[in-house]
Amino acid sequence: MKEKLKKVLLLGSGALRIGQAGEFDYSGSQALKALREEGIQSVLINPNVATIQTSEGIADKVYFLPVDIHNVEEIIKKERPDGILLAFGGQTALNCGTELYQKGILEKYGVKVLGTSVEAIMYTEDRDLFVKKLDEIPMKTPVSQAVESMEDALAAARRIGFPVMVRSAYALGGLGSGICKDEETFKELAESAFTFSSQILVEESLKGWKEIEFEVIRDANDHCFTVASMENFDPLGIHTGESIVVAPTCSLTPEQVKFMQEISVKAIRHLGIVGECNIQYAFNAETNDYRVIEVNARLSRSSALASKATGYPLAFVAAKIALGYTLDEIGEMGTPNSAYKAPELDYLICKIPRWDLTKFAGVSRLIGSSMKSVGEIMSIGRSFEEVIQKGLRMIGQGMHGFVGNEHTHFDNLDEELANPTDMRVFSIASALEEGYTVERISELTKIDPWFIGKLKNIVDYKHILEGYNTLEELPEEVLRRAKELGFSDFQISRFVLKDQKNMETGNLAVRARRKELGILPAVKRINTIASEHPELTNYLYMTYGVKGYDVNYYKNDKSVVVLGSGAYRIGSSVEFDWCSVNAVQTARKLGYKSIMINYNPETVSTDYDMCDRLYFDELSLERVLDVIDLEQPGGVIVSVGGQIPNNLAMKLHRQSVPILGTSPLCIDRAENRHKFSAMLDQLGIDQPAWKELTSLDDMKEFVDKVGYPVLVRPSYVLSGAAMNVCYNEEELSEFLKMAADVSKEFPVVVSQFMMDTKEIEFDAVAQNGEVVEYAISEHVEFAGVHSGDATLVFPAQKIYFETARRIKKISRRIAKELNISGPFNIQFLAKNNEVKVIECNLRASRSFPFVSKVLKRNFIETATRIMLGAPYSKPDKSAFDIDWIGVKASQFSFSRLHQADPVLGVDMSSTGEVGCIGDDFDEALLNAMIAVGYSIPKKNVMLSSGAAKSKADLLEPSAVLQKKGYNIYATSGTAKFLNENGIKATPVMWPDEDPNAENNVMQMIADHRFDLIINIPKNHTKRELTNGYRIRRAAIDHNIPLITNARLASAFINAFCSIDVNELPVKSWDEFK
Repeated sequence: MKEKLKKVLLLGSGALRIGQAGEFDYSGSQALKALREEGIQSVLINPNVATIQTSEGIADKVYFLPVDIHNVEEIIKKERPDGILLAFGGQTALNCGTELYQKGILEKYGVKVLGTSVEAIMYTEDRDLFVKKLDEIPMKTPVSQAVESMEDALAAARRIGFPVMVRSAYALGGLGSGICKDEETFKELAESAFTFSSQILVEESLKGWKEIEFEVIRDANDHCFTVASMENFDPLGIHTGESIVVAPTCSLTPEQVKFMQEISVKAIRHLGIVGECNIQYAFNAETNDYRVIEVNARLSRSSALASKATGYPLAFVAAKIALGYTLDEIGEMGTPNSAYKAPELDYLICKIPRWDLTKFAGVSRLIGSSMKSVGEIMSIGRSFEEVIQKGLRMIGQGMHGFVGNEHTHFDNLDEELANPTDMRVFSIASALEEGYTVERISELTKIDPWFIGKLKNIVDYKHILEGYNTLEELPEEVLRRAKELGFSDFQISRFVLKDQKNMETGNLAVRARRKELGILPAVKRINTIASEHPELTNYLYMTYGVKGYDVNYYKNDKSVVVLGSGAYRIGSSVEFDWCSVNAVQTARKLGYKSIMINYNPETVSTDYDMCDRLYFDELSLERVLDVIDLEQPGGVIVSVGGQIPNNLAMKLHRQSVPILGTSPLCIDRAENRHKFSAMLDQLGIDQPAWKELTSLDDMKEFVDKVGYPVLVRPSYVLSGAAMNVCYNEEELSEFLKMAADVSKEFPVVVSQFMMDTKEIEFDAVAQNGEVVEYAISEHVEFAGVHSGDATLVFPAQKIYFETARRIKKISRRIAKELNISGPFNIQFLAKNNEVKVIECNLRASRSFPFVSKVLKRNFIETATRIMLGAPYSKPDKSAFDIDWIGVKASQFSFSRLHQADPVLGVDMSSTGEVGCIGDDFDEALLNAMIAVGYSIPKKNVMLSSGAAKSKADLLEPSAVLQKKGYNIYATSGTAKFLNENGIKATPVMWPDEDPNAENNVMQMIADHRFDLIINIPKNHTKRELTNGYRIRRAAIDHNIPLITNARLASAFINAFCSIDVNELPVKSWDEFK
């Protein structure tokens, strides 16, 4: 029964964070595409400004507002939609939708929930209901008990018997969960879990069983089947988001798979789910015993992966089902394009997570039941060996495959294998090298011997390759077999030529030999379902497992290759996907054949409808050249995918590949510190003093000249010793002890660090060295907070006119000197009208989507038109004179990173961002802060500020708080200072004073006495560090909003004291004009 719907509201997922990332941009965009096809008006609420779904032409109306009850109700009141979609915005949308339903708001305005009903959602979300429901058929679930108090929790744990698993109900990505082997660890974990939700679950631990997942689809006619079966390489006990996953399942017998498919269908029917869902099992392959772990009645990370793995677009099909379609009506029945039956795969895929744990001070490296990874990749091939090696290269953490990596030494292999960290897969390689048997590794890791046997094949083959010393003596069949096992040309050159010096020459030598022998990758096409023009949809991958091409090749000057951004990581995420997609679509609009290379399954850029040909494959020099040899495109765009394509520019240029836009030689001049610095000097442009130093004595000399503080960055990044600001000699020598290798080979760059200085971003597009359009935005925080973590304001509000004029003048000179065509970004420091340049990137930057959407001028479209030599519309002068303000705030995921210090510094640590627009700064800032998880304090605020300067900075905001009737608590020094200056502050004890006192700050945090904690770190004494760290960490563990920057704190306080949140106007993007 198709619904007669005019308008539908879709809830988005907000900022990207650990456990809820780019996959919801993909699923939301798919749902909006389905609505558009039906001619239904769509309204989207999502504050994430960097996503595709919040761009023009996707939804009819976009609200950049926090996804919460208050805003959604206001939007419903104003827009009067007929229906609402809850399954496409992750846990954020699901929780918000459930609450709207329970409070009767949906009923009040007559809004119908489309797709799976809220009752069915609640069955899957509430553990008790879920278990009761599945007991009716009967089906095995882990023995578990939901409890709401500490004593019940302890009783349950004793009844079930240790080890037990703890998790909080209604939380995302295993937040607040873990396995406890005794009562002590149990108490600690349970206490923290209770702060994330009022109900926690205590259940039997099935650690070491296999974890298997199915994606299931069901329509209103009860036609139901599993679309994809996925097997975790890692055993149960490691969250699926932290596991390497393969599809289809590898180590199970066909009977075992069939058995689980049957239970899946039975469970989904019984739960009454309509649309798409994912079901996870624990499975014991020896006894065929199973447990149903959970069902997600929404699109999940796995469903994005399954869509890309099978060519079956689950989100799109689920949206059509929600609109009342049945599966026989989606795609043409009886053709491979029909959604009526599951696709069959003749290939394997492998998903590998990407962690960025080195970015966090003090974080535990162990991986387990709580998710810590920030992104993922998917590789496609014909054998497990091929996909695992391809995948380990794709993660982009300096690895060349499963073998042939440096810096993978383990002091205690048994320990590493039994207690996995983010390096666990390389510890298996080391163990195999050291002669561990497959059985022994399997016993220590609980990974199925099937996988370890395959990994052993790779190590064995490495030894065969090492038996040869020149490429000429390497037989054709040995080289071919190496390629089938996923060895890259570089790995082969490392093992055969034993040459460690120049990676590029060895790589190209193997390439040349391979082409001589005719050993070339095959290009295979994956069948796609429900695509509009199936015969034109090219979803491709390369493999050495078979021969031949599934598509035709001919030279076409009107074709363009766009290099994507790879795995999401800290510092390069959905904003570059936005740039890539806009570039591909602009090229397509101009009549070019567009070709995309990317391998991130969470993204819109790897949706096969976005371009004419999608190569779901590596962004390595070898693979990009493979594609270019076949496609012979008119040009390649390297400036829209962040740093990965940018780093390939010179290498491709040396192979005479036509690069569009700015010349690679100029890119090199901007990327290379020495060349760039010399260029600035020659142009007479100021920069902070810096020097590349190779010994400690030179360093002392330089520091004596410029004075402390200084910014130190080693060229080779060691864990925990990336970049650092050192305020005195003691800190400098401490830091250099960590970065022990200071030598000619590993120099250290030391630069002058400027205090109390504004940081300003200049994002622009140029043509042949002339700036065409630009945006100047400023950071709320002073320099010293990484630009990816800072709160950005556009248009800049608090800079002098003279400063802005100088910035424009300098930028024009740099653009001219580098003859820029395309996107670029320059970062400036400004203090009392003195302007200095920090760096210049000749590519799109993180803030491009933000400034494009606030200005309503698509910078990437302009840039792509310029790079392709097409006409573009020039902005008139008044275009930059807008009456509204955008604020971009960062999303941090510290609650998932146990033990990490939640403090902002020169290294980036945020996982995502939001951007909100308002008529003035306060409005935009308040919405942005609420969207990244801050709440307006009810009555108690706790301050502890370090240095005298930050105490003074907090004086005015404290007065504002007092006037507004807030109670102020503060640590001793701050309290004394405030009271002396006429502001009443109640002193609290430091963590290391009497720990049992009622007014010890830790005790008060544990009792949730504060609504907001402001802690400004002071970098000096050890005691300060540990005390400050304990306060900051406790705030995160107890889910209390924390601000660690004085300027941001003061802006936030002024905003919430001057505006009532409930009176914030609810305006859509198109209402700002």
